[in-house]
Amino acid sequence: MPYKIMVLFMIGLVSWSSCQITRPYASPENKVNERYHSPMSNPKDTTGQSSLEIDTMNMATLKWSEIFTDTLLQGLIAEGLKANIDIKIAVERITEAQVNLRLQKAAFLPSLNTNISANSQQYPTFQSFGFPRNNTQYDVRLSTDWEIDIWGKLGSAKRAALSQLLATDAAKRAVQTQLIADIASNYYELLALDQQLLIIKKTAENRAEDAAAIEMLFENALLNGVAVVQSKANFYEAKLDIPDIEQKIKEKEHRLSFLVARNPGTIIRQSLKEQQVEYDLKPGIPAQLLAHRPDVQMAELNFRTAFEETNVARTYFYPVLKITTSGGFSNLGWNQWFSSKSLFGSIAGGLTQSIFNKGANQARLSTAQSRQQQALYQFEKSLLIASQEVSNALFEYDTALQKEKSRRKQLDALSQALEFNKELFINHQQTNYTDVLAAEQNLLRAQLKDIDDQSQKLYAVVQLYRALGGGWD
Repeated sequence: MPYKIMVLFMIGLVSWSSCQITRPYASPENKVNERYHSPMSNPKDTTGQSSLEIDTMNMATLKWSEIFTDTLLQGLIAEGLKANIDIKIAVERITEAQVNLRLQKAAFLPSLNTNISANSQQYPTFQSFGFPRNNTQYDVRLSTDWEIDIWGKLGSAKRAALSQLLATDAAKRAVQTQLIADIASNYYELLALDQQLLIIKKTAENRAEDAAAIEMLFENALLNGVAVVQSKANFYEAKLDIPDIEQKIKEKEHRLSFLVARNPGTIIRQSLKEQQVEYDLKPGIPAQLLAHRPDVQMAELNFRTAFEETNVARTYFYPVLKITTSGGFSNLGWNQWFSSKSLFGSIAGGLTQSIFNKGANQARLSTAQSRQQQALYQFEKSLLIASQEVSNALFEYDTALQKEKSRRKQLDALSQALEFNKELFINHQQTNYTDVLAAEQNLLRAQLKDIDDQSQKLYAVVQLYRALGGGWD
């Protein structure tokens, strides 16, 4: 009975000590505002903040294939998710973290070692005590070494390894989200370049027709040579823009080929006008949506890893309890090697505590605490970045929508102004060619800005998708 009481007392003491030394994990406080800065902020809100929500089942929960509906773009994204090099590297990091977790789990088990040896010795006569001076000792031995986790060190190390595994998985999802956003952004930029090329080529064709008409008027002595030279220069100006845009198109195709792990080549694609990406953004996105961001998840998991590593560092101030056992057979000859007379065994248990180790334990703990605080700051930073990126994407999308209607009206007005100037110049000579050139330049500039507006809206959707961390599943 006293022996049982002592065992129970020791178990209780160990459990109490473990709880006192290692601390339970608690998620860090989310210090980010519950609302984002929105283009639709409440004017009565003096903070300039408002909640935002996406009225399409929440963009963060939609699959990427539901957001990017272009089938050719979907094919590129699917190809990239299978073949992209960064994705493959992230998968290997997960494998590495899984192996580390298995090692930490195995630390709870005793080690088992075997040893077979033959030791030949020759003793001096005065030490032989009547036995043969020359003998050979044959040994076969099994030994175990088991560290008892009385302070929670092994448990904390296992939890740290698990957090690291989950963090590598979150990192992989972050790579996936970024890859999808990069492919979509570059695809839309490629479509915008295609549209710019069409406009520049059409402009060059129109200016070639204008130059031919002006030269005819000059031959009929209706215009002077200045207008002829200006019209030709205007034509060449547009024509010279074509090679630059074609070069940018090739570079963008090569960039997309790299993202999907292809050799540089042509990318099959649709046109900018065929893209139908419309979202009704209304006030009300809760801050909890940031939980979908894998980089935020990874930052918190890294903090948890650092927290558990601090727990491990605390246990080094306390003794280590190890149980060591060994057993086997030992004899001077083979004939009685496995007999009961050759059998031996031992068991030992002991506490080991370092008394003086040059401040290594304190340095280890201080380092772990510093890393834990750094991880906390990184987590808080990731929340602030996420909030900023969501707000920026919402404002960018809203800005593109605001410009859309006005840009259409501007294009209609500039097209009419160009037609009027051409008619007055060619048929009535009531204006000079400089006015025609100015009207053409204004129209071309507005057409290119219209493409930028469409690209801005598409880019904002891509950035909002990435900022919310959605679609990675």
